[in-house]
Amino acid sequence: MAPTRTWLQRAHCQPDADPAQDQEREEYWGELFDQLDLNKDGCIDIDELRKGLAGRGLSKASLEKIVEAGDINQDGVLDFEEFTQYLRTHEEQLKLMFRSLDKNKDGLIDAAEIQQSLHAVGLKISLRAATKILKSIDQDGTMTIDWNEWRDYFLFNPLTNMEDVARYWKRSMMLDLGEQLTIPDEFSEEEKKSGYVWRQLMAGALAGSVSRSGTAPLDRLKVFRQVYGSSMFRGNVLSGFQYMVKEGGVQSFWRGNGINVLKIAPETAIKFTAYEQIKLVMFGRKDTKNLRVYERFLAGSLAGAIAQTAIYPLEVLKTRLTLRKTGQFSGMTDCAKQILQMEGIAAFYKGYVPNILSIVPYAGIDLAVYETLKFAWLNRNRGVADPGVMVLVGCGAISSTCGQLASYPLALIRTRMQAQDSVKGSPKLSMSTLIHTIVTREGVAGLYRGISPNLLKVIPAVSVSYVAYEYTRIALGVDVEGRRGCRGKV
Repeated sequence: MAPTRTWLQRAHCQPDADPAQDQEREEYWGELFDQLDLNKDGCIDIDELRKGLAGRGLSKASLEKIVEAGDINQDGVLDFEEFTQYLRTHEEQLKLMFRSLDKNKDGLIDAAEIQQSLHAVGLKISLRAATKILKSIDQDGTMTIDWNEWRDYFLFNPLTNMEDVARYWKRSMMLDLGEQLTIPDEFSEEEKKSGYVWRQLMAGALAGSVSRSGTAPLDRLKVFRQVYGSSMFRGNVLSGFQYMVKEGGVQSFWRGNGINVLKIAPETAIKFTAYEQIKLVMFGRKDTKNLRVYERFLAGSLAGAIAQTAIYPLEVLKTRLTLRKTGQFSGMTDCAKQILQMEGIAAFYKGYVPNILSIVPYAGIDLAVYETLKFAWLNRNRGVADPGVMVLVGCGAISSTCGQLASYPLALIRTRMQAQDSVKGSPKLSMSTLIHTIVTREGVAGLYRGISPNLLKVIPAVSVSYVAYEYTRIALGVDVEGRRGCRGKV
């Protein structure tokens, strides 16, 4: 099959096309149909669309919408008449959107018109951001978008109004790697009032639950290595798993995972709420959509500190339950009760200081690397506005890995302080003393003890989180373009 891009640079015509141009367009659609009809049975199904439009960043939900919108006889496939009727109707919708963007009616869209149109639907962006959007669609380098470029870019994207386009351009994914949650996404006032935000956050929490459960064995191995250093686990990852199986069976891989999942929802809710309030306190009624990266980072870091303070006792419980021996605790409540009776309420905040300190390097580097990688990709691929799933997942995995490398020593110190009373005979050391002791005995490498299983879980955690996130959003009525499952405005 010829590359997708070659399809979208032919039969250019203006919004008010004459009959000859319409005929040329129909012929072009016929060529598209023949190229997409891989098995030559006269129909196009969802699998043929997926293969034929691979590389355009379209989700399964988007492709299903194309079939659903065009499938007049509801047989699950598109014949030629249904295919061309869908394109005809969709181009009319694109034409209306193009004209609404073209404020001065000169047949071209510039960056200022993009900014103005998105402001009108609640997405307030800077002129610089609008220019980046324009460059991603502008194929001829004129710094304007004509009808041909607009139509060809969105031809196979099932957007129907400017609200959809706005959400498409601001789309982000909430991928949970089991570490600190990154800077919260930005939402419009309309999305907040509609309940869309909480659906989005709930989808992220559910996806995080699946992701953490899937990578729990690696997480437990990481905690063991952080706490016991080289004294217990001198071997590789496999030998660590063999030890856990011998001590407690295969089910012991998931010790501590229950509370690790339980804390996702309150942490997400507290962090988002705190983030919104901090923005109001720090910036007043300033256009928060135009906050610079460092301003978002500052607000996000403060929100993360508040969320961590609120749920930190659960972090301590998670570490103790992860390290527990068979029969040591009957459950979460018994663990909390024993800690309270034997160590006092202050034990629930052991390791709090290094944990708070680790938020800044993790969130700062994670956000900076993610934004840098994403914009670098967009600058090199100016004909595509949406990087697509694999690019965003890759950016997220790399940025999270960089954040972990920077903050890992503090995370290790936090875990050791949380676990101090669960390790018999271990002295109760302060943060600075622990760092000095580890460096003296094991060298700087000792501060990265257990990082190998932590890095091993990044790619599977991101992948599982994305897949779960996509399906939970659909189940909750929020598709990957940001719209609710029902018709009409959000």
